[in-house]
Amino acid sequence: MPDGASSVLDVRGLKTVFRTRSGEVHAVNSVSFDVKPGELLGVVGESGSGKSVTMMSLIGLLPSPPAEVRDGQVLFEGSDLLRCSEEHLRGVRGARIGFVFQDPMTSLNPVFTVGFQIMEPLRAHLGMSRRVAERRAAELLDLVGIPDARRRLADYPHQFSGGMRQRVMIAIALACEPKVLIADEPTTALDVTIQAQILELVRDLRQKLGMAIVWITHDLGVIAGIADRVIVMYGGQIVEQAPVRELFGNPQHPYTRALLQTIPHVRGARAARLKVIEGQPPILYRHPTACPFAPRCGHTFDRCLAANPPRVPVGPGGHDAACFWDFATGGPRDA
Repeated sequence: MPDGASSVLDVRGLKTVFRTRSGEVHAVNSVSFDVKPGELLGVVGESGSGKSVTMMSLIGLLPSPPAEVRDGQVLFEGSDLLRCSEEHLRGVRGARIGFVFQDPMTSLNPVFTVGFQIMEPLRAHLGMSRRVAERRAAELLDLVGIPDARRRLADYPHQFSGGMRQRVMIAIALACEPKVLIADEPTTALDVTIQAQILELVRDLRQKLGMAIVWITHDLGVIAGIADRVIVMYGGQIVEQAPVRELFGNPQHPYTRALLQTIPHVRGARAARLKVIEGQPPILYRHPTACPFAPRCGHTFDRCLAANPPRVPVGPGGHDAACFWDFATGGPRDA
């Protein structure tokens, strides 16, 4: 990916809330990021950090109500997707922006063959005839590594293993050759062997097709092996972003450092004791006016409780972090 490449997707100041009986939950708070052509952007954070809600907000996949995208811009191919008609969004979803969901068993329709489900976007978005769409569907199954692809078009989702179902979901997402593929924890429910196969598949497809990929996960080990750049989310906002090597080698937010310490590893013949991040992620019934990580952070001081820190440059390659603590000096960052 060339330095300075223009963005294929540009998100600015995104805010999403959920209306509940207990009040509004501010799930996404002023999130801004971009995705470069051909880039694999990793999005990490624990459950409830806002990863999936952010990505589903981009293309109108959240149910409204209770969800409401309250502010921001999502710039894609000359349009702001937050202000486009539903008809325009339907033309973008599945065609120009593909989405792979976490659980293929609930995402695939059990009463239709996989062939029908792959052919559906081809016929709806590209206007292919049934015969042409069927030929293309077989090519897609072959592309994602499913043997005897033409015969298996007639099979139903329950006739595939978990890993094979996920490959079918990827084939559906790739059907119209999207510019951006968003993958929402697609390997979480799979065993480690199948997970490795899916990751290898994604690497190969990215090289062949040259698309940009946004990979959502809570697993930093996965991100280390496939991403170019990483954004770390906590409390509905981005707390750090950096090139992948820079993030692992020089993390500058306490939450990122805590996440890295939770990765299991072995010292000598014995496994090291598993570390955890004490406390619970916040439930944001108000827009955060203080650092959302402050109650769980070992570097909290008065300023962290009085204001929500903005993202500031902390390293090379566009490395920034939203933190008032300066790890280089071991003290508060200059105001």
